[in-house]
Amino acid sequence: MQISDLPHPDPGVPDARSGPRFLLWLGRTQLGGQAKSLCWGLVHHCAIAGLPFAVGLGVEAAVDGDGHRLLLVGALIALLGVAISLGDTMLHRTSVTNWITAAARVQQLLARKTADLGSALTRRVAAGEVVSVSTGDVEKVGWFVEAVSRFLAAAVAIIVVCVALVVYAPSLGVVVAVGMPLLALSSLPLLPRATQRADIQREKAGKATELASDTVAGLRVLRGIGGEELFLGRYREASQEVRTAAVRSARMWALISAVQVFLPGVLLITVVWYGSSLVLDRRLAVGELVAVFSAVSLLLYPLRSVEEIAMAYSFSRPSATRAARVLRLTRDEAPEPAGAVDAVRAPAPGGDLYDPRTGLLVPAGRFTAVVCGDPDLAGRLAERLGGHPPGDGEGAGDRAPVLLGGVALDELALETARALVLVQDKDPVLLSGTLRELFDVPASGAVTPAAALAAAQCGDVLEAVLQAAPEGVQDPMDARITERGRSLSGGQRQRLALARSLVADPEVLVLDEPTSAVDSHTEARIADGIAALRAGRTTVVLTSSPLVLDRADRVVLVHEGVALPAGSHRDLLREEPRYRAVVTRETDEEQRLDGLPLTALDEGITGRLEEELTEIEGSA
Repeated sequence: MQISDLPHPDPGVPDARSGPRFLLWLGRTQLGGQAKSLCWGLVHHCAIAGLPFAVGLGVEAAVDGDGHRLLLVGALIALLGVAISLGDTMLHRTSVTNWITAAARVQQLLARKTADLGSALTRRVAAGEVVSVSTGDVEKVGWFVEAVSRFLAAAVAIIVVCVALVVYAPSLGVVVAVGMPLLALSSLPLLPRATQRADIQREKAGKATELASDTVAGLRVLRGIGGEELFLGRYREASQEVRTAAVRSARMWALISAVQVFLPGVLLITVVWYGSSLVLDRRLAVGELVAVFSAVSLLLYPLRSVEEIAMAYSFSRPSATRAARVLRLTRDEAPEPAGAVDAVRAPAPGGDLYDPRTGLLVPAGRFTAVVCGDPDLAGRLAERLGGHPPGDGEGAGDRAPVLLGGVALDELALETARALVLVQDKDPVLLSGTLRELFDVPASGAVTPAAALAAAQCGDVLEAVLQAAPEGVQDPMDARITERGRSLSGGQRQRLALARSLVADPEVLVLDEPTSAVDSHTEARIADGIAALRAGRTTVVLTSSPLVLDRADRVVLVHEGVALPAGSHRDLLREEPRYRAVVTRETDEEQRLDGLPLTALDEGITGRLEEELTEIEGSA
């Protein structure tokens, strides 16, 4: 495959059982490229190895005074020079192609896995680790795949030269043939320690990357609470740990490099000393000594590939292990039921949404609000309603599938399930680009961006992005927002994400705290906008805001993981103490009275809430 053919039409199904297996699978997927690199590497290294023999023949021709043979040797050296140049150029070209091809394959696999898991990915793997795997680790894995063919070519060249020296000058060639394997293996005892220190360095670097990524993502919040110095101090500490670990790792690799410089020097001295004695004894010709010495000198070049492959494997194995760990994740880890069939009928339009785990029933075409006392429970419930798998902390009983129109969501094709049910979590992501591109999502076409923006009360957002746009931009839809919408406030990002979800117009829309970052007056208008725009469509909002709850057709309290009977917001305030405790945020003393009949205190709380709702409705 050429670089121009990227991306891969199909990156394949990786062997992600372990890091080494993943590296082996990558190598097998591009055997053609590895073979090309190996062939050009053999041309390059064997041409280099042929130079000493040509020089030796030239010396012997000069000593014998044979001009014709000397001309032939000169032509041979010129031919070897062309082979060296061509082989080096093509070896570099094919090796870099292997590197980029392998890196692109890993990136495509990670991107496919990210799209498959969705929000479940960051629940199982830290966001910083995902960034580290998809950037630095990908490069290291590609480096090893690229270095393999060059190492094999160098190893073959070393073997060929050693055999040729044994045949050409047996008395001295045996010394080289014995010494070269010792040189190649001399650094092996040091590699485990070097690998261990390199692993520690990468682990600390990964933690520092995670800390930096999470800090940047929450920079606005940190500034709001004055926590920049605290996190800066933590990052300084993590950075110093990385520096210390890097110095310790570099010392080991420096020792390995020193060994690989010292021992070849010892071999060269041995060859010169022993070879000179053989020449003095007339058991070896001068030209042969020159050829053997030159061959040993040039063999130090392919020996570098041995050190490189050791370093490449040392650095890429942990990277491949991390990548394999991400690629092993599955959308649903529950075993398939016996007798499962490949084809599952699609749910009929207008079906109810039902969660057997909590007993929550969401009637089709209704605006249902769900109140959970535990915010984490609300987040897990939203994910489960979207057909996402349960988290690692949930038991086997939590794996009961959510039903839409009587059909289990996790039995549907991923694309079908996502088209039917859309979940917007508490921290929606806005990608960089124009607003027009932001709303270019799969949609029914029944809701226009203008209507969705109006329902989400995004008028001030449009004005803000238009004011920040370059001169000449007249339409706010052509204005650009930065990555993750960091140029906007939290409330503005939240409303834009809500408008994007409304444009998609799925059959079932699940919103987790969609108005938590806006003021009460805007919140009331947004609730009215959602109710109006989603009329006749199934909508679930997980919230504890009285303003949103009052606009819902029905309200359900999920208490200790179980859905209680539904009712209207005002009825539940009067009749359900547990609901009132969550919505009004009663004190412990007030909650102690919840089991008693309706008191003046309860009537006062309920009355105040109703008065506030009426006042906000009037101002809205």
